[in-house]
Amino acid sequence: MKIDVDVRQLGEVKHHALKDAVLALNEPVWHEDDLSKWQTDRVDVQSVVLVYCDGWQPIQIARKSGWPHLNEQVIPLVTDIITQNYKPGGRLLRAMIAKLVVGGTIPLHWDKHPSFSVAHRIHVPLQTNPGVEFTVDEERVIMEEGKAYELNNLLPHSVYNGGKEDRIHLIFDYMAPQ
Repeated sequence: MKIDVDVRQLGEVKHHALKDAVLALNEPVWHEDDLSKWQTDRVDVQSVVLVYCDGWQPIQIARKSGWPHLNEQVIPLVTDIITQNYKPGGRLLRAMIAKLVVGGTIPLHWDKHPSFSVAHRIHVPLQTNPGVEFTVDEERVIMEEGKAYELNNLLPHSVYNGGKEDRIHLIFDYMAPQ
């Protein structure tokens, strides 16, 4: 969604329960909904997808394989962020945990699906490191663990994980009511 800045900090969040649950996941869970099959530039990203917008106009939102693994930790966190920052009563279009592996890259891109022009794109770093280079519109953005951020995902952005541990974010898209 176009916002007046590249990235807006939304504040601290209680992320520890989700982080613990994510770090305890078995490796096969990260491959159940393999987004890299259709996002071919995302081979360095593993995802646990809880909710995904499969159709647009009419909007079709489906629970995915990550739902039974993490919904008890994700939904309260998402609800808190929405309640504190946005008009409630909207729709959660996407919710996923995304892991960018050590040395991995998400090339420069901007999000093109029509939903991205009307939904807030929120990132919550669960695990990060100083070697992560996240750029939005050619500016480096440092996202700290345990804080929520809204990203202007209509601007060009990219990520490189030059650190020694995987970078793991909760990412969700929220469409506020009209």
